Amino acid sequence: MALSPLAPASFPALPVIDGVRFATVAAGVRYKGRTDVMLAELAPGSTVAGVFTRSATRSAPVLDCQDKNGKAQSGRAAILVNSGNSNAFTGRNGVEAVNALTAAVAQTTGIDASRVFTSSTGVIGEPLPYDRIVAKLADLNAALDPAGIDAAAKAIMTTDTFPKGSAREITVDGKPVKIAGIAKGSGMIAPDMATMLVYIFTDAAIGHRALQGLLNEITDRTFNCITVDSDTSTSDTLIMGATGASGVQVEANPDFASALEEVMLDLALQVVRDGEGATKFVEVQVTGAASNEDARKVGLSIANSPLVKTAIAGQDANWGRIVMAVGKSGAQADRDRLSIRFGDITVAENGWRAPNYSEDATSAYMKQQDLVIGVDLGIGDGLATVWTCDLTHGYIDINADYRS
Repeated sequence: MALSPLAPASFPALPVIDGVRFATVAAGVRYKGRTDVMLAELAPGSTVAGVFTRSATRSAPVLDCQDKNGKAQSGRAAILVNSGNSNAFTGRNGVEAVNALTAAVAQTTGIDASRVFTSSTGVIGEPLPYDRIVAKLADLNAALDPAGIDAAAKAIMTTDTFPKGSAREITVDGKPVKIAGIAKGSGMIAPDMATMLVYIFTDAAIGHRALQGLLNEITDRTFNCITVDSDTSTSDTLIMGATGASGVQVEANPDFASALEEVMLDLALQVVRDGEGATKFVEVQVTGAASNEDARKVGLSIANSPLVKTAIAGQDANWGRIVMAVGKSGAQADRDRLSIRFGDITVAENGWRAPNYSEDATSAYMKQQDLVIGVDLGIGDGLATVWTCDLTHGYIDINADYRS
């Protein structure tokens, strides 16, 4: 698959996180000739927290992770991820697969099954050939490596065109604290919790309740503000592990929270930049709404509109479609107070085309890869930012042939 034109120049240098080891293997779950299973092992004393899809048809792995999240506050832990098959809409077979995998990981690594978290991503509705994964667990366990996170980012990819990673290092009380994360996601992206699959690790010390609270809060400003195609996956999962190996306590530390948000936002935006068939990266800035929630409704209405997204793909400054998306959003709006801009170019203000509107200048702006759409509702102080991409024929090609 061709690399997204919006892809970063290179994969970032991710630091080794003390207390975490990674391994990957080619198990042949669906793909041939590439790694498709990742195992992460967290050291004793680790805290694990997670955020998961709110889909009513969420997968067996998601249900299992939700059930385990927070029950055991700390200790050794393992995360097993496969690509190619989502183990979703698989009924009792799905539960059997999860139970078999967690039991096998527990037996192989010595980690209690209650601390084994599994994720699956790929085709929905087909039984997971979990025996192929079980057969490779001994190899995975033997290959665990503190420097293996780069390979792990590649193993969890499906229709992604590039692996996604991000890291930050801060100093707390004179000591270094590291955060590193990886993600996969390209299509079926309209998270209602987190995003596709995301795994973040830190050597900081933080309790489960504090870590869970941070994830919940930051997710709403990052992963819950991106969309590729308005579709929420059955498998969306974000799991974070804090090993405490640095010995630095970060509960209620604003610098740690800021660094974590930077990592999460970076990963979220990389997902948008790898949107299936995407050629344009779009930031939608909404101001002047009656509330922040209304602003978010407007932003997502614009970002999810096929008419808006296809206009962007065609480099067409069709701001009438923005007006349409505002009107259908369900948020409070007043036609005669509405203003719209593309980048720094005001195209409409106070419910009417701007007097100095220039079709040539706006059309030239729309040829750029990175675009900003600004909407001011002129009602209140509510604001929100949402990120999306355009909708091209490439999206149709990828998804029309996905199961073929």
